[in-house]
Amino acid sequence: MSTPATKILVPAEDLRTFSAALLEKGGLSAEHARTTADVFVWAALRGVDSHGIARVPAYLDLLEKGVANADARITLEAGAPAAAVLDADRAPGPVALSAAADEAVTRARTTGIAAVGVRRTVHTGAIGYYVSKIAEQGLVGIGFVAGMPNMGYTGVRGAAVATSPLAIAVPTGTSSAHAPLLLDMATATIALGKIRQAKASGTPLPEGAAATEDGTPTTDPGKAVMPLPLGGAKGSGMSLAFELLTSVLVGAPIFAAFHSDDPAGRKHRQNALLIAVDPAAFGDADAFTESVDATLGTLKGLPAADDAQGVFYPGERSAAVAAGRGEKGIPVAPKVWRDLTERAEKLGVALPAAAG
Repeated sequence: MSTPATKILVPAEDLRTFSAALLEKGGLSAEHARTTADVFVWAALRGVDSHGIARVPAYLDLLEKGVANADARITLEAGAPAAAVLDADRAPGPVALSAAADEAVTRARTTGIAAVGVRRTVHTGAIGYYVSKIAEQGLVGIGFVAGMPNMGYTGVRGAAVATSPLAIAVPTGTSSAHAPLLLDMATATIALGKIRQAKASGTPLPEGAAATEDGTPTTDPGKAVMPLPLGGAKGSGMSLAFELLTSVLVGAPIFAAFHSDDPAGRKHRQNALLIAVDPAAFGDADAFTESVDATLGTLKGLPAADDAQGVFYPGERSAAVAAGRGEKGIPVAPKVWRDLTERAEKLGVALPAAAG
């Protein structure tokens, strides 16, 4: 099949099956390949293409190089009824965090609230997936991730902290017209992928979004090498706090090791913390979701500003994108399709047919 000049549409289920087949050929078990593919397709459906199907070749490289462990021995260490640490043994993030989300829900059903830390995983993918997985069970999901320093810190020269994300998912009623609230954000002003895109197109970057190697702010995409923290000291402070809540909490510090003289400190890894909160532990669970629906409905009913396209809550528009792409197919960019085609030919996996 020749490489298309424009984006092609592929049915979500076909893309999921195809991605899983590639990842299984790359060394993952069938179950872990399906789990990882599901995270990618979930992101692609919602329009988060940076964490979507384009990640498959990158994960195949992580597996081939041994950065990600295809045969990880995942273990669970329970510190208390409402807390546990999952040692991922360098399993891909989708495998480790999906297991952690399930564990957090199971424990929260008994204890009302539960937290599961994840130690030594490799690239978590879109963390909105895992908190949404918790919300699908009627619980509130909260997630933090810490990774390798690649972002500036207020007052520091060069890269200091990571673009560590935060995600929160709040369920709505089963018959609600509203999609669950999903806040999924990084602590950076702009994503690294956006800097690369701007560099490729020669488009100037927004003021205060990126910096040169020594931390000097720049709008020149050719000179920019790292993002700057969201809100200055607020974003960098959040990133440092997430390192303490994840890496340090589970006994696998990244920040201090990265800035030490030990070369092993720069070995790629990530840590996470997932929290599940059962509304039933605080009162009437049905009353809670009804109030969530009322809150979102009230927001939607507020008068929109003259220059606004509407009033939206976090996760609403991405849920609408998911509905549309679920019907019409997921668009795959030409470069991504070319990469996938090459991997498929190399691994002996059949390409999915285009939608329509």
